[in-house]
Amino acid sequence: MSLSRRRFVAQSLATLTAPVALPCTVPRLASAAAPNQELIADIEKTTLRRGRDGSGPTWFHPRPCAIPGKQEPGAQGPRVLMTLQTISGSDYFGPVQWMESTDIGRTWTEPQIIPSLGRTKLADGTEEAVCDVVPEYHPPTRSVLAVGQSMFYRQGRFFNDQPPRSIVYATYKDGTWSEKRTLAWDDPRGVFIYTNNNCQRVTLDNGDVHFVMSCGPKTTSRSAIGVRCKFDGRTLAIDRVGREIKQAAGRGLLEPSLIRYRDTFYVTLRAEDQRGYVAASDDGLDFQDKRPWMWDDGEPITMSSTQQHWLAHSDGLFLVYTRKDAANEKVIVWRSPMFIAQVDLATLRLIRDTERVVFPLVGDGQNAPDDVALMGNHQTVNITPDESWVCDGEVLPKRHFRGDLLLGRIRWSRPNRLV
Repeated sequence: MSLSRRRFVAQSLATLTAPVALPCTVPRLASAAAPNQELIADIEKTTLRRGRDGSGPTWFHPRPCAIPGKQEPGAQGPRVLMTLQTISGSDYFGPVQWMESTDIGRTWTEPQIIPSLGRTKLADGTEEAVCDVVPEYHPPTRSVLAVGQSMFYRQGRFFNDQPPRSIVYATYKDGTWSEKRTLAWDDPRGVFIYTNNNCQRVTLDNGDVHFVMSCGPKTTSRSAIGVRCKFDGRTLAIDRVGREIKQAAGRGLLEPSLIRYRDTFYVTLRAEDQRGYVAASDDGLDFQDKRPWMWDDGEPITMSSTQQHWLAHSDGLFLVYTRKDAANEKVIVWRSPMFIAQVDLATLRLIRDTERVVFPLVGDGQNAPDDVALMGNHQTVNITPDESWVCDGEVLPKRHFRGDLLLGRIRWSRPNRLV
């Protein structure tokens, strides 16, 4: 890639080592607006695994999904499966692992390696690996579909001149993980890369799986394309693709997350031009023209090369994101703190007065940006009618990539009827 995540981080790193007392109720930044008393009652930050102090590995890409249905005796909530990986350098991940909780995230099983989502040595000595995996429950087949992307290592490290990369996936059912499979897409628009990494998907009642791919025939100017797939619990196969959403700057449009809310599909898109983008569609395939994320007064929001994810409540749609703020101007791509705000569905803008902090910036983003932890590789999930989660794995690149595994509990003032 013309500017891989590895090179991007190496050019302008920023990290943090200050200790955090947890659990705690998350404070607002001075620049954040008044909390939304209508829906968000409070936000609590907890640490699931410690890594900042060097006592354990650094866990990255935590992706939880709730599995509905009959629970084991004594369970205090839905069964939650989380995939995650260790990280020890930029784009240098261990095998994909998984763990579970049955008490609303208070305790977890020990992480276990998913055998099929590890590394495979190729004939030339290169190792094919898997990263950026997102598991989501697929109700019609009562299975978990975990989708990620392929990546490659040489001599034990990520390298810039990557072979073609594609969507890979595995399924989990009845306590067993399947082998790894590749989603086939024989299209010149994806000859270099096609991926749905780190992204949210939509499962329709008939079992079809919708998502948006980031794809391109070269390292730069990737497009985003809506995709509809058939899934039978074993094989994922592309059925239809939509028209391209194009972007010329940098690597183009990355890590698109899709949600269906009140019968409309919405996609949020990471970009490399100090903006994030949003677009709407009736069918999840053909989207209206993308527009940059703005505040409700029309002021563009400065955000750069970081994921955004949706969080849906029956009474309002929210976005979880990072952005530039007076306190984080010198932190790499402003990846701390992490915010949440409600979306105005009429304008597709964020309502400034609803913005809250999920994970605060700890440290000094102006005078000691190298000691501010990077966040943004996060995931959202609805757990109970009263509680939703944001999970993130922070990293300290200049402190041996140490970081804690974080869970933010969003507690609602009114029950979420989507759960």
